[in-house]
Amino acid sequence: MSREINVILADDHVVVRSGLTRLLEQNSEIRVIAEAENGEQAYQLYAEHLPDILVMDLSMPGMGGLEALRRIIGDWPDARVIIYTMHENTSYAIQSMGSGAMGYVAKSGPTSDLIEAVKKARAGEKYLSGEMAQKIALNSVSGDDDPSRLLTGREFEVFRLLAEGKTVEDIAGDLDIGLKTVANHQTNIRQKLDINSPVELVRLAIKHGVIIKA
Repeated sequence: MSREINVILADDHVVVRSGLTRLLEQNSEIRVIAEAENGEQAYQLYAEHLPDILVMDLSMPGMGGLEALRRIIGDWPDARVIIYTMHENTSYAIQSMGSGAMGYVAKSGPTSDLIEAVKKARAGEKYLSGEMAQKIALNSVSGDDDPSRLLTGREFEVFRLLAEGKTVEDIAGDLDIGLKTVANHQTNIRQKLDINSPVELVRLAIKHGVIIKA
């Protein structure tokens, strides 16, 4: 009989974590051993437990899922992280998989997708739902200004936060980096994306689904 798959959940909504725990533990092979409500906690709990799988949301207060993913993979290159998110656009999926995620699953999809992703990741296989894989394939032949392809992982996270209206000071605090480092990323972003104003930055973010127009 195979060993249980030990999972940590990271999502800022306690109701979501509770529902996911029930869902995952309906499968006798899976056990949820810890829960985090933000990226910092996800990193700390990963270090403490070294689980088989980390299932993590992208949108959380403070350090978001992309930054937490980047740091975890940086310290534990063999970490198996599945992004479970409401973001169904290719920008986030491309950035997540490029930063080392083993799977990208939309919250709107069938719950069986997440179970499948966990089992695939345990076996060392990557997982994308069929619909997301199709979107990425279509995206690869269009969109020369796609920030998910032109920016590094850290630059993309700064780009997202700028598009959400965060100040340089806010971003430095969220990502725990210096003001000068944020300013340097901001300069690189403008050059790579050929944008000259905050308005152009927001328009590009909306165009590629990085933020949703209010």
